Amino acid sequence: MLDLQLGQSTIHPTIVYDKESWTLIDTGMPGSAAAIYEQAKQAGLDGKTLQSIIFTHQDVDHIGGFPQFLAAEGADLPVYAHPDDKGAIDGTEPMFKMSRERLDGMLQQLPEDIRNAYVQTFLQPNRENVNRTVADGEILPIAGGLTVIHTPGHTPGHISLYHAPSKTLITGDATIANEDGQMIGPNPPFTPNWDQALQSLKKFKNFDIEHVICYHGGWIQKDVKRQINELAELS
Repeated sequence: MLDLQLGQSTIHPTIVYDKESWTLIDTGMPGSAAAIYEQAKQAGLDGKTLQSIIFTHQDVDHIGGFPQFLAAEGADLPVYAHPDDKGAIDGTEPMFKMSRERLDGMLQQLPEDIRNAYVQTFLQPNRENVNRTVADGEILPIAGGLTVIHTPGHTPGHISLYHAPSKTLITGDATIANEDGQMIGPNPPFTPNWDQALQSLKKFKNFDIEHVICYHGGWIQKDVKRQINELAELS
């Protein structure tokens, strides 16, 4: 789990790895790539190959750092996402929650090189960004096996991931956690389909989970099974 500052809060892209390579789950805000590479190096992954990138969904704080990874790793890097969010990540469809006006305002605050890279990758694309699509229940051959859990509600193509070897659930934004390490469900202002998001949480009960990483909230290890059961009862 990585720690990246986002205003007054911290976001948590995640790395899973094996002996030869590592995979990045979400790329942070625009301009985050340098910090992610540095944290990967500090974690002892220097010299290992970045095998792939997985997007849990289309929001800017999850896909924004991608242009620099694309430039560094090349267009053949496998990039995974659910088909229902692929169009927004490819730049062929509008983003589900962010208007173009709001996006333009955010981009104007970025350094010119970061802004231009974002525009070229997502707003004026000449290639698809997502070259691998995933399905609910699919087990990706990454770091000993990552199971895709389609958890729509926050966005139509939102996914969470279960890493069976470590019994770790990577929630994306399906649920957030508070400062006390308690998972509290989806974040209402940013979850357009609330009922669907709550139904998605029930899927977590199908897995033997001992650890949880929330993109907003971080590492959860206390009373995990109880918390998973309580999330399932929110609907």
